[in-house]
Amino acid sequence: QVQLVESGGGLVQAGGSLRLSCAASGRTFSSYAMGWFRQAPGKEREFVAAISWSGGSTYYADSVKGRFTISRDNAKNTVYLQMNSLKPEDTAVYYCAADPRDMGDPGVWGQGTLVTVSS
Repeated sequence: QVQLVESGGGLVQAGGSLRLSCAASGRTFSSYAMGWFRQAPGKEREFVAAISWSGGSTYYADSVKGRFTISRDNAKNTVYLQMNSLKPEDTAVYYCAADPRDMGDPGVWGQGTLVTVSS
């Protein structure tokens, strides 16, 4: 079973950048699809980005397309979310997720990391 720990959240001004990391334990990391979700105050959790087990396919929510980039390093058991041109509406707790199949209903979740974008 994979376990996930996110890091890299913090406070940033609008227009700035942050890179989130998600470190996974477990020898099967490279066979898992990985993704990022976020939950803003008072809102439901929403999909942000996903990457296939090989890194060959990536998917993004329309709201972040062109600004965020998901990537993975299977040798380091880590998935990243590079966030550029951040907006106040990107403020949320960001969660890393893993699943052997896809991000339709991830079976493994991290504890979350808070990203706050000030205007």
